[in-house]
Amino acid sequence: MNWDAIFGAANMVALIAWVALVFLPRWPALLSALLYLIVGGLSLTYAFGLIGIMTGTFDAVGGDGSANFSSIEGVRAVFASDGGITVGWIHYLAFDLFVGIWIARDADAKDFSRFLQAPILFFTLMAGPLGLFLWLVIREGRARAQGRWS
Repeated sequence: MNWDAIFGAANMVALIAWVALVFLPRWPALLSALLYLIVGGLSLTYAFGLIGIMTGTFDAVGGDGSANFSSIEGVRAVFASDGGITVGWIHYLAFDLFVGIWIARDADAKDFSRFLQAPILFFTLMAGPLGLFLWLVIREGRARAQGRWS
């Protein structure tokens, strides 16, 4: 399997999706395409790759049973190959994009400017949990300032 090509293609697809999310108008069709086609496609690629890695079909790392998620050594074995790294990276790409779409939809619904959303989405792209944390703090702060939550 050409893991370099899969890694590069997944990165390119995710980057195009992020650019669309940040810079294009958020039409319902665009958001649906990003969610169902891109996040769904990355998720399917991840699932297919993970099953192949864990069964040893795509990479020798999974075939001997040492690759598992119950110990540090088992997780290290999953990531001991280009296939494991690629599949793990696709996991991050899919999940961070899903979170970014949720943030964008939530921010639009709460009338946050796209100017404020852009750096939050950037942090979500680059360091997913950090971007999510920033969004949760900012949205909570505004809600409290407006007296929506006590």
